[in-house]
Amino acid sequence: MITSSGAILLPGPLQRQIDELAQSFLQPQPTIDFSRPEGEPALIPPGSISWRMFKNPVAVFIGGVTAVLLEFAEPRVRDGVWQHSSFRTDPLTRLQRTGLAAMVTVYGPRSKAEAMIAGVVRRHERVTGWTSEGEPYRASDPVLLDWVQATAGFGFTEAYHAYVRCLTVDERGALFTEALPSARLYGATGAPASQDELGALFEMMRPRLVASPIIFEFLEIMEYVPILPVPARPVQRMLLRAAVEILPAWLRERLGIGPRWTLRLAERVFVRALAVASDRLILRSSPAIQSCHRLGLPDTYLYDRW
Repeated sequence: MITSSGAILLPGPLQRQIDELAQSFLQPQPTIDFSRPEGEPALIPPGSISWRMFKNPVAVFIGGVTAVLLEFAEPRVRDGVWQHSSFRTDPLTRLQRTGLAAMVTVYGPRSKAEAMIAGVVRRHERVTGWTSEGEPYRASDPVLLDWVQATAGFGFTEAYHAYVRCLTVDERGALFTEALPSARLYGATGAPASQDELGALFEMMRPRLVASPIIFEFLEIMEYVPILPVPARPVQRMLLRAAVEILPAWLRERLGIGPRWTLRLAERVFVRALAVASDRLILRSSPAIQSCHRLGLPDTYLYDRW
């Protein structure tokens, strides 16, 4: 059923199955109740571009993978994550926590978002080491935090732009503005505040971005980690290729990511159709909808025509 706002509401059993599938990926134990406390605002207001964009699970997945690939191209970020996380041993839980952190940052009540971010900052302060190239790193380095913030913004924005709908210059500018408060809380004090600043940061970091076997190990893990049911595993691989495709072409070449990770025309059409449909699909237990409930807004609030 298509509502008056253009949102898609599927028949009950199918709706529940898709809803449960989406939430099984986003919600590790313990879960967070985005519907409480009643009336408490988020770090980002509900009328924002971010609230509308992050409700799309397909674009968020694609953009998240793109962001990780960009992060892993920087040796200090790459080895900081690989040496100090459970990604190799328990990738699904790690992915769930990362996805949930993004949802809390955008939709969560301010008190819970600030507490979560403070916990991440404390953990970062304990993460130090040496890269495989012999370079020291610390996760609390503002330069690295700025890069992680920039790659996340790039990934989510470009995924939505490429596969859902083209974002205007003003919408892109708003996304930078909306991300700044949480970036500051994470310690990314020099995170890009505009498209020009993002471009300048990419140029500054360009000489530091290098190939690594870890990038391909990450992609292989993402191919087989049970995010989707086995029959839908080919779709999972398509979404990974979609993530690779929105990397800058020069970086794909430098990282040695070859044709295997290129979408065929039919796959590109399918991914776009899936992402567009996901943008209209109401998932009632999603952080976006539950956060609307917290603020007294209807389920269809984020689905009104832009």
